[in-house]
Amino acid sequence: MPYRYAAVLTALLCALGLPATAQILVGQTAGFTGSVAVGVKETTDGAKLYFDMVNAKGGVAGQKIELLSLDDKFDPALSAENTRILITEKNVVAMFLTRGTPNTEAVIPLLDKYGVPLVGPSTGAMVLHQPVRKHVFNVRATYQREAEKAMAHLASTGISKIAVVYTDDSFGADGLAGAQKGLQHAKLTPVVLEKFDRAKPDFSHIAPAVVQSGAQAVLLVASSAAAVEGIKALKAAGSNAQFLTLSNNASAGFIAGLGSHASGVVVTQVFPRSFNYAFIREFADLARAKGLDDSSPSMVEGFAAAKVLVAALQRAGPKPTRERIQAALENQGKLDIGGLEVSYSPSDHSGLDFADLAIISAEGKFRR
Repeated sequence: MPYRYAAVLTALLCALGLPATAQILVGQTAGFTGSVAVGVKETTDGAKLYFDMVNAKGGVAGQKIELLSLDDKFDPALSAENTRILITEKNVVAMFLTRGTPNTEAVIPLLDKYGVPLVGPSTGAMVLHQPVRKHVFNVRATYQREAEKAMAHLASTGISKIAVVYTDDSFGADGLAGAQKGLQHAKLTPVVLEKFDRAKPDFSHIAPAVVQSGAQAVLLVASSAAAVEGIKALKAAGSNAQFLTLSNNASAGFIAGLGSHASGVVVTQVFPRSFNYAFIREFADLARAKGLDDSSPSMVEGFAAAKVLVAALQRAGPKPTRERIQAALENQGKLDIGGLEVSYSPSDHSGLDFADLAIISAEGKFRR
């Protein structure tokens, strides 16, 4: 009953043109500067589209959602420090949209210590899915699922000479595991398997090796900046291969970084592009109303994560606490966010398993 009264009060406030109180604090640490900045901005902009719409309608039980975002420069140590500040000093009720596998791993001890749920980490790391991390609620599919699908696609088109170039960290290892699974299923062996330093990517020896191997396709498991650098280096060395990368680079910023090299690059996707899905239509309408790019998959990821978080806040009652949000998520079951079902239980925090491919067109847009 109290929640019903709060909802009625919210409706009355909105009818009178009075704002709801800004009381629900949500924390985010991500690389707003550095190598992943373009993607981070887009996922955050997508999330804010939904939060702004909810707040304009009165918020959740009369309380507006406020996203407190701190820049960790894609540094795991700074991710942990930012999270400590957000949890212990800002008293956020949940964490949201962290970016990067090592970065998200760095904040988990703090989530566990203080009982704070994290919704929608912007990473497809398998380590966040299995075994189940009590306070981590994934929304998107895993990198392994994406990389496996990419290899299956190449094999189905008759391509057999495939190179895999990956960053030397947990993200790279994850993408590599999926690629190897896909290659093994297709009974293929990579013609080149090379890793590079996460902090200082150097393709000076990798590019000639790929060219000499005669690789018909190259999968780059890398951040946006490193993938751009890698593709440019490979082309400069004379490679005419098909280039593929994962959904962490499914952003308009990635396309802009590639410039004239963007056309034809394949990027795996973890959300659909079709307007047959209600939540894609909802996202596109809100994006266009604010003059934002409604074709950015990274924005769609943030938008979907925001929908999941808001649904949990609504189920948590008029005064959502960390404990109530955690319980709301774990007992959610299936949640339809507009044509896709996100599912959680105490033994499964994986969310979605959707994976697809898109190609960058000559016009600089993602096309299926």
